[in-house]
Amino acid sequence: MNFDAYRGLKPARLPSLVILDRDGVINHDSDAYIKSADEWVPIKGSIQAIARLYRNGIKIAVATNQSGLARGLFDEATLKQIHEKMLGEIRAAGGNLAGIFYCPHGPEEGCRCRKPDVGLILQIAEQLQIDPLGIPLIGDAARDIQAASSAGCQPVLVKTGKGSATLDSGLLDPAIPVFEDLSAFVDFWLD
Repeated sequence: MNFDAYRGLKPARLPSLVILDRDGVINHDSDAYIKSADEWVPIKGSIQAIARLYRNGIKIAVATNQSGLARGLFDEATLKQIHEKMLGEIRAAGGNLAGIFYCPHGPEEGCRCRKPDVGLILQIAEQLQIDPLGIPLIGDAARDIQAASSAGCQPVLVKTGKGSATLDSGLLDPAIPVFEDLSAFVDFWLD
């Protein structure tokens, strides 16, 4: 990848916050949904990438659609176990999260928190008291990119998860930066 094309995206100083999608960015995604802590498996280098951001003074928030709740595939207690496992691995690597924000609704419910809508991003901005304008939001699906753009964030696509298919769809604005994975984004951002 030619990172020089994205040099203009980097502000003079690092952002105070980075927002990450969960499935396909931090952990391997599944069309059958991640329904248990055992099914939650981090993508190689993602946990260390989050820890590197944290050690550089950057807050990290997770914004994730979890329609498996609405579909009855898992319950809130199971989702909590999944997130405890994720947070435990991040902390063991020397990182932390400022928060995990999720939408429990299905796509037909029309809620404002489900990406591609901006509700989760607005929740993050309000709770952390940070203006989302220009904040990087890293995702693997078109809905992540749409939510980021609508909220004024800097959308970033990774090729992990659904990212390669999203890129191959041809619907992505060519100005949106694309990285192999979260680790490659963090390498670039902290360079």
